[in-house]
Amino acid sequence: MTAPELITHLRSLKNPTNIAGQRRFGITPKTKHLGIAMPVLRQLACAYRKNHPLAVELWASGIHEARILAALIADPAKVSRTQAERWTRDFDSWDLCDQVCGEVFPYLPFAIEKARQWSARPQEFVKRAGFVVPARMAVRRKDLPDDVFLEFLPLIRREATDERNFVRKAVNWALRQIGKRSPRLRRAAIAEAKAIAKIDSRTARWIATDALRELTQKGPRSLRI
Repeated sequence: MTAPELITHLRSLKNPTNIAGQRRFGITPKTKHLGIAMPVLRQLACAYRKNHPLAVELWASGIHEARILAALIADPAKVSRTQAERWTRDFDSWDLCDQVCGEVFPYLPFAIEKARQWSARPQEFVKRAGFVVPARMAVRRKDLPDDVFLEFLPLIRREATDERNFVRKAVNWALRQIGKRSPRLRRAAIAEAKAIAKIDSRTARWIATDALRELTQKGPRSLRI
């Protein structure tokens, strides 16, 4: 199907019940929201993997689910810095941010550079992207050395007082995932969490306590994010 045909198909799948349910989980995009479940979008994406021109057209539609579908089929090798910035500025919900930062951005040759930049930006979902990217890279980029992730720990401490829900959760997520990557990073993340716990901030204390609970547990590692 072409982009217009896919968009017509997506519109036919609109589910008001799912829209209401997703809103309860904080998914409230400013763009057109159709309430299509992720399994449906993933199945639809299978036929269009790495079709980057199609992904660009879908994103330009401004429809929330079309943009998530774009993230599922985009080719990271064809994403420019300009496109990465444009897509990041368009983030208006945590689920869109997380799909792009999980499926596309971790594989960009400039992912580390951009994540560091985004982590310092004021916009809530841009800043979230700055921490979701290293959280995802910690799991998916086995080729990267530990030193890459050590460099994110000071950024985690720097943003640990941001009280916005979707920022603090991403900061916490990055700290936990970095700490679970290797014994060396676990020790470093635990030390960082203990330092964060001393900051006079309720948000920082929550980030630290939650991370320490997971990173110091003796049982099987938690899979929660």
